[in-house]
Amino acid sequence: MLFYCLLLGLHCLCAVCWAASPSQWQASYESPISLSAIQGAEQVLGLRFTAAERQLMQAELQQDRAKYRAIRQHHFANDDLSALQFQVQPQGFVMPQFQQPIRWRLPEYVELPEQREQFAFYDIASLASLLKNRQITSLALTQFFLARLKQFDPQLVAVITLTEKRALQQARQADAEIAAGHYRGPLHGIPYGVKDLLSVADYPTTWGAKPFADRVLPETATVVQKLDAAGAVLVAKLSVGALAWGDVWFGGKTRNPWNLSQGAGGSSAGSAAAVAAGLVPFAIGTETMGSIMIPAARCGVTGLRPSFGRVSRKGAMKLSWSLDKVGALCRNATDCALVFDAIRGDEQSAAETVNVPFNYDAQLDLSQLHIGYLKADFAQPSHSQRHDAESLAQFRRLGAKLTAVTLPETLPDAAFDIVVASEAATVFDEFSRSGLDDELVQQIQRAWPNYFRKARFIPAVEYLQVNRARYQLVQEMYALFQQFDVIIAPTKVGNQLLLSNLVGYPSVVIPTGLDAQGMPMSITLIGNLYDEATVLAVAHQFQQATRFDELQPPLFAPKQ
Repeated sequence: MLFYCLLLGLHCLCAVCWAASPSQWQASYESPISLSAIQGAEQVLGLRFTAAERQLMQAELQQDRAKYRAIRQHHFANDDLSALQFQVQPQGFVMPQFQQPIRWRLPEYVELPEQREQFAFYDIASLASLLKNRQITSLALTQFFLARLKQFDPQLVAVITLTEKRALQQARQADAEIAAGHYRGPLHGIPYGVKDLLSVADYPTTWGAKPFADRVLPETATVVQKLDAAGAVLVAKLSVGALAWGDVWFGGKTRNPWNLSQGAGGSSAGSAAAVAAGLVPFAIGTETMGSIMIPAARCGVTGLRPSFGRVSRKGAMKLSWSLDKVGALCRNATDCALVFDAIRGDEQSAAETVNVPFNYDAQLDLSQLHIGYLKADFAQPSHSQRHDAESLAQFRRLGAKLTAVTLPETLPDAAFDIVVASEAATVFDEFSRSGLDDELVQQIQRAWPNYFRKARFIPAVEYLQVNRARYQLVQEMYALFQQFDVIIAPTKVGNQLLLSNLVGYPSVVIPTGLDAQGMPMSITLIGNLYDEATVLAVAHQFQQATRFDELQPPLFAPKQ
C-alpha cells in the first residue's frame, strides 16, 4: 500500500466506481493529475500542502502512477507471503523448548447410550473410548453424523459441501486400522467439520463467496492433513460469511441453534452452529477479529483461538496476514486441547508457523497460578453481569486467587480497521479491481466490497505507524503477563477481544449457563503467549465444576 497510490484518480472519484470496467481503469491511468486533484486528496487524507508543494509533487505523482500500473500487472496468489511479517514475540521473550508427555486421562470405558441420538452430544473423549474399545465403528459414527447434517442443515444453513465419499473412505480405513491394533490416538475415527476457508483437494473451496462457489483447489490445507494423520474423518465443509465476514454467505444466513431467528455470529458461523447442534463432534474455525470467539459465545460452545502463528495457515484463505489464526470449536476445553495438539505447528511453513511445546496438564492446581480479572470491565452494566459474577465466584471456589488487573491502553478500533482493511485489500486487490466484488451478497458500508475500495485511501505511513504502535502494545502485554498466567474477561464488554487479537495472544471462550430467554452466556480466558496449555487447563477445571458445556439446544437435543 504505497502512499501515493492513494492519490490516484481522486479527481474523478465521483465519476469512476472502484468496481469499474477495465476500460474505465485504463482511463484513470491516462488522465492527467491536476493540482486540484492533489488538493482534493489532501481533504480525504487529513493533510494540507502549500500551492508550491503541490506544484513540486505533480510530475512525480504522474510518474508514480505509472509504477503502480506496472505493479498491478504482477499476479499474486492469495497465500503469497509478504516480506512484512508481524513480530508477535516481544523483546526478551524466551521460546519454550521442552515437550513433556501429555497424560490425557481419558475414560477407559464409556457406556453406550440408551438412545442412538445421544451420540450427537458426546464429547471427543467419550467417542474415542467407544471407538478404541470397538463398541462402535467409525463408519457407523460417520454415517450417523452425515445423516444429522442432512437432516438439520435446512434449518441451520451451516453446510456448504458434504465430503461424504471422502468421509466414508476414511471411516472404513479407521475401522480397519483400529481392528488391526494400529490406534492413532483420541481423534482416530472421529468425524469433524472444517470452515470452508480451508482447501480440501477434490472438493469446492468457496470462501463463502459466490464468485468461488464452484472452484476446486488442488491442495489440502495443512490443518486438514494433520487431522488426516491423526485419523479424524472430515464429513463437511461448513459455512463461512463471505470472505470471512459475518454469518451471511452465498447460500444464506447461518442460524443459531438456540434461536433460529438469530444468526450464528462471526465468520466461523457454520463451525459453531454445527457443533452446538450436535451435527459434528468438533470443527475447525479461523479468526481475524472475533470469528471464533463470537460464534462460540453465541452458540454456547467452547472456542479456542490459539496464539498467532501457532497453527499453520497453509491452504487457508489469507485475509490479514498479521492477524489470521486457525483454531477449534468443540464441546469442552479438553476436546479443544485434543484437537489443538493434533493441528499445532508445521515444519513445512516455518515462515509463518512456530513449533512450540504444548505441555497440557488438566489437573493443575489453580491456587498455584497467578490469575487476573478485568475488574473495571466486569463492573460495567451488561446483560452478562450476573453470570460473570457467578463465574468469578466459581473460580474462587476452585482455589483461584483473583487479582484485579487492567489491560494495557489499547489502540483505538480505528487502528484495527487500518490493519485489516490495508492487508485484506492487498490480498484481494485483483478481485476488487476486476469487479468480482460486486457479486458478494452484502453491498453495504460495513462489508468487504466497501472496505476494499476505501482501503485505497489509507496512507502507507499510517499503516506502518499503526504497526509500530502495535509492537509497543506487544511489549506492554508481555510485561503484564510476566505477572499473570491467565486473565479472565467478560466476553462482550471492553476491548479485550480487540487487544488480544492485535498482540496475538491465545483466548478460550467457555459457556457459563443460559439467560432468562434460554440463550447461552459465556466468559473469556486470555492466556500467555504460546501457553494454550495453561488457559485450556483453567477452562477445563471450571467446566468440570459447572457442566455448562453439557447444555444442549432444545431444538436439536435427543427427544426424551
